[in-house]
Amino acid sequence: MSTLLRVHDIHKSFGGIRALRGVSLDVEEGKIVGIIGPNGSGKTTLINIISGFLKPDRGTVVFQGRNITKLPPYSRARLGVVRTFQIPRPLPGLTTLENVAIAAMITGIDEEAARERAVKILEQVGLAARADIKAGSLSEIEKKRLELARALALNPKLVMLDEVLAGARGEELTSLLETIRSLKERGITVIVVEHLVSAVSSISDWLVVLDQGRKIAEGHPKEVLKSPEVMRAYLGET
Repeated sequence: MSTLLRVHDIHKSFGGIRALRGVSLDVEEGKIVGIIGPNGSGKTTLINIISGFLKPDRGTVVFQGRNITKLPPYSRARLGVVRTFQIPRPLPGLTTLENVAIAAMITGIDEEAARERAVKILEQVGLAARADIKAGSLSEIEKKRLELARALALNPKLVMLDEVLAGARGEELTSLLETIRSLKERGITVIVVEHLVSAVSSISDWLVVLDQGRKIAEGHPKEVLKSPEVMRAYLGET
């Protein structure tokens, strides 16, 4: 597999708070990469920098061999770099289908083609039965699925999921995990930022652990979770 994304020596501070301290990361094409860490470890800041919503103080972001560090979010999205947000942001007065179709039209296709794409994507994310429901009436978990659907409507090569599993339990959690696995099967590279360690490690090919803005471990999930440093920093064990 080739390297799709290369993040090198990323630093980011907010006033006197150093959110990221020299974080580097390679993401192979076609893989699911999980990023975990305690609150304040820098996970969402890293995703914001990769997606272009924040600029790093230092470091580079390279996608498919192209330096995209200075590109705005919409330019990165056109290249295939998209993300979801922790707090879903649907257009509440429009239907679920219309929300996804509008996202699809951003790629340049006409309304009919956009609706066709939206129908297929809603089936993929488990929202087909809610297509004609106003987005504002969806449950929180359904809104997270809609966030994912709108991201997929942009035909991404890399999709970053920021705590899409938050609040999911039981069958709903299992279903979401299967949906994420299906992205890999369709050739989409995935970065999953999560607090649910067991859930994200169960679907990840590679696991990265951040703590206080630093990368403290990475590798295959089973090996990473055995690391004493990870146990101390993330799991609170000695």
